[in-house]
Amino acid sequence: MNLRELWRLYEADKRIQGLSPHTLKAYALQLRMLVGELGDLNIGAVTLQLLKEYLVNNLAD
Repeated sequence: MNLRELWRLYEADKRIQGLSPHTLKAYALQLRMLVGELGDLNIGAVTLQLLKEYLVNNLAD
């Protein structure tokens, strides 16, 4: 399963739970930024180190 597929499942679950559409839009934007930087990775390829490096590189901007 890749990140975009996982997002669709997560979003559906959060809609059922009643999260605000604005919150979901913000989450979707964050995912698009992540996928734009790293690619639509298989979820098994996402590591804590990879996420830390992504955050360090993008929080510094």
